[in-house]
Amino acid sequence: MQIITIIGARPQFIKAAAVSRAITNYGTAIREQIIHTGQHYDSNMSDVFFEELAIPEPKFNLGIGGGTHGQNTGRMIEAIENILLNEKPDAVLVYGDTDSTLAGAIAATKIQLPIIHIESGLRSFNRRMPEEINRILTDHASDFLFTPTSIASDNLSREGIPRQRIFLVGDVMLDSTKLFGEISDRRSNMVEALGLSPKKYVLATIHRKESTDDKRTLTSIVQGIGCSSEQIIGPIHPRTKNRIEQMGLSIPSNITFIEPVGYLDMLQLEKHARLIATDSGGIQKEAYFHGIPCLTVRSETEWTELVDAGWNVLANPNDFHQITQALKTHDIPPNSSELMYGDGKASEKIIEVIDREIG
Repeated sequence: MQIITIIGARPQFIKAAAVSRAITNYGTAIREQIIHTGQHYDSNMSDVFFEELAIPEPKFNLGIGGGTHGQNTGRMIEAIENILLNEKPDAVLVYGDTDSTLAGAIAATKIQLPIIHIESGLRSFNRRMPEEINRILTDHASDFLFTPTSIASDNLSREGIPRQRIFLVGDVMLDSTKLFGEISDRRSNMVEALGLSPKKYVLATIHRKESTDDKRTLTSIVQGIGCSSEQIIGPIHPRTKNRIEQMGLSIPSNITFIEPVGYLDMLQLEKHARLIATDSGGIQKEAYFHGIPCLTVRSETEWTELVDAGWNVLANPNDFHQITQALKTHDIPPNSSELMYGDGKASEKIIEVIDREIG
């Protein structure tokens, strides 16, 4: 059986690391070819992940990035369709909720190829988010929907997707965190290299367009985080860096921005932080995997169970007082023993289902 996997952004590289390894370990029954759309085209945001995580080299690299959502998605659909028509795979595998995800799903469904969607069923219930539209459309186009939680499975059922197409397997990001956590401990000295003291700093990552493209919002986030008396370390996304420079924002003295880091270094920064402040979906979960409290600078999240369990707290990105207060008061919840997101073997379960249902 031949599968074509479509990826293009950091969270997808991390998920693909676990699933591609599971495919390799499964034997010769499943063969994988990778299309890299180029959605994250900066070498610090892409190449380093393939190298560190031993993801198979993409057979196709489309180099499509930097445009609007519509421009990127349209160009990706056309390029992916041509590849699928030439390669004739048995199925197409997509991850998450990016423009690459939606483009792959549309291209595959138009030529009637089975679609495998990993990380299905997430809902923020905010349709102003491009990611929300991407994940809804991809879910309803997909044939095999692999969910990380029972909440995600229930979301799909409520939307009328048949139960026989839904497979609750756990979260492949937990697989990757377990897989690469020990490697990171051996290889990375990022915390020491930056002169940081474990549990004495806040790790901050801000990258979404909703956070960065409005001056009032970005100012509120930067000033809210900067009002903390703690040291703030922030691997800076190229978009965020450009917006700060274009807007001429003043950066509080306790914030240090660094260039984007690889996955192994990021695991170390996450693991040793006192708290993580982010607008990322994936990093919310990575914080939980490491037992680190998380402040999500958004008005909603797809990972509602983390909020319910007390690991994650939301702060309005336009209210810097709320951000500052959350930084000061949020801590590890008192009842923190509940295990969520499976047993770290989601990738193996996914491959077994694919072989059984498609092979």
